[in-house]
Amino acid sequence: MASITLPWVERNPKTLTSQRRTALTLLYSLAFLHVLLVIASWAWLTPLSSAAKDLTDGRIPLVLILCVGSVIGMLTFVTAALVVTFYRLVGRILAAPWVAFIIFIGAIVGIILLAWLHAEAFAFVKNMAHPAYTDVNPAPKIFGTSIEYEQSVRSIYEQNLEPYAFKIPFVGNVTVLAAYILWPLQFAIVRDLVAVGGIIGFISIVPGFGIWWERKIAGRMQSRMGPMRAGGWHGWAQSAADGIKLIFKEDYVPPSGDGLLFRLAPYFALVPAICAFIALPFAAAWVFRDLDVALIFILAMLGIEVMGVILAGWASNNKWSVYGAMREACQMVSYEIPMGMALLIPVMTAGSLNLGAIAEAQGGGFWTWFIFKNVWCFAAFFIYYCAALASCKRAPFDLPESESELVAGFLTEYSGFRWSLFFFGEYAAMFVISGLATILFLGGWMSPFPSEWADKLIDPNTNHFVATIIRGVVAENPLWFIAKATFMFFLQLWIRWTLPRIRIDQVLYACVQVLLPMMMVVLLGNTLWILAVDHWSWMQTTDMIINWILAALGVAVVIGMLAIASYGFRHNKALVGSMAADQLPGK
Repeated sequence: MASITLPWVERNPKTLTSQRRTALTLLYSLAFLHVLLVIASWAWLTPLSSAAKDLTDGRIPLVLILCVGSVIGMLTFVTAALVVTFYRLVGRILAAPWVAFIIFIGAIVGIILLAWLHAEAFAFVKNMAHPAYTDVNPAPKIFGTSIEYEQSVRSIYEQNLEPYAFKIPFVGNVTVLAAYILWPLQFAIVRDLVAVGGIIGFISIVPGFGIWWERKIAGRMQSRMGPMRAGGWHGWAQSAADGIKLIFKEDYVPPSGDGLLFRLAPYFALVPAICAFIALPFAAAWVFRDLDVALIFILAMLGIEVMGVILAGWASNNKWSVYGAMREACQMVSYEIPMGMALLIPVMTAGSLNLGAIAEAQGGGFWTWFIFKNVWCFAAFFIYYCAALASCKRAPFDLPESESELVAGFLTEYSGFRWSLFFFGEYAAMFVISGLATILFLGGWMSPFPSEWADKLIDPNTNHFVATIIRGVVAENPLWFIAKATFMFFLQLWIRWTLPRIRIDQVLYACVQVLLPMMMVVLLGNTLWILAVDHWSWMQTTDMIINWILAALGVAVVIGMLAIASYGFRHNKALVGSMAADQLPGK
């Protein structure tokens, strides 16, 4: 393996040294140029900030943007130059076992903090006073028509921004800097773009981590280690390495296929999964659009994904691709019916289509989660999850790909970046259906403890920051939602490497003659059960007893899984005997 190299990488040490020296020269030159820009903009900013009283001076925003951008650019190029200079030390640090863990935890904490900062900034700008339009101060006009901004352009400057001001040495408080940073956030389109950037960032993390995690799970279940080299600790950078490889691979389009549809198909598979995140709440206020019909919107987006698979199979002009597309069409149309009917159960129980209201109804502790509500909700959860596996083309329902029969199914003719988009869409959809299961049946972002416990633990004199942490840990937190959805995500990976693939006729039989009739009985039973509980007092007692029995069963299952996992972790090599895998040398 040590002798294998990429064709464009020079093996001559002298050439490598020369290339490194050239890169350092370029990086330090760019950093020095940015230093000059910082000095020039700072010199221009000082008289403006000290003498200018009119905050609408047109030169100020230009100078501030130039100054801040130059500082960021300087730091970026200096950091890159230091990495190139001390590349051996950086390599040893990245290979340390604790670095991957710190990067993973830091990424999670960073996402939470960024989302919180965005929310605070949005709330601050949203609460700014609207301008008082009068005859003296008329509303602005466009083509003769008066318009009113959601927030006034001048309103931010008219407020006291002193607490949000930045201090610059030798200059003092620069209130206008905060004003111009917050100024764009008054427009809804800007806030939406920032929020969409956060959604796309999270969606990028889910497939990257999910692909690496699936490889590790597959390796452990097959008595091997999985990725171990890329990045050092357990091959944590393997997904990034594969992504770089796919970007450089040839983007092949079959000459006999439909080029336009062939290129569009991956985006039909990815974009609907991204759109589903728009209405998927991570917590009460952590949602892009809090829709009353969020559940219907998410199901509609997931239903569009099948179009990408059908287009990919048809446009490839390959019989294996067409077979895979036909299977996906049959599978998707069939399993959408029991899946949609299963989701009616928590909607009927909560009396709302709003996902936030459904999650809030389960805030009295884990025994109030809808999965333990009654036997009909319990059955609906498993029916939904089985149908969702087929909806996402996951084993044992991965017939559209079916590499043992159809080469790669609808993916046969795809390569490189477009091939990776299908997997990004698949893993994003897997998290969406896991998130729906979490919100509708597992309490959403509510903790397993009753919400009242948080109020009992918080003293009236407790610091606001500490009180927020206690309330988040005990009562509700987006981390609870992510943890539950991640576990449901893990179950899909677990099932893939445990159950064999079934035939296409068995797939349709399981839907039409098993899940669909069963779901009809469950839907009717839940309807009659709710009516009976509302009208007969003895049914309320029965409902409570069944609720506690199911909750106790859930606790027993969780304790049993933890015990089995603990035993397997302590006796992993003894369980498989001579098939036990050891780590590679130096890892």
